[in-house]
Amino acid sequence: MPLSLTDVLLTPIERPRCVRCRTQMNLTSIVPRPGRTEKRTFECPKCDFIETKVVSDPLSPEEINRLTENILPPT
Repeated sequence: MPLSLTDVLLTPIERPRCVRCRTQMNLTSIVPRPGRTEKRTFECPKCDFIETKVVSDPLSPEEINRLTENILPPT
């Protein structure tokens, strides 16, 4: 079976399991919200259960600075 876009972009931690059937859910949409948060909608491919979560934006300037502060140019 070919990989879907969500299989490539997200880790299992970021893709919750369905509360009904425990199947790993697919990310179906991301909507930006105020305060550097995102509303993510997940859908179960097996039972069609839909779940939404509000999460902080992983690409906020603070997160980018935290991830890049120890990177030095090549010498």
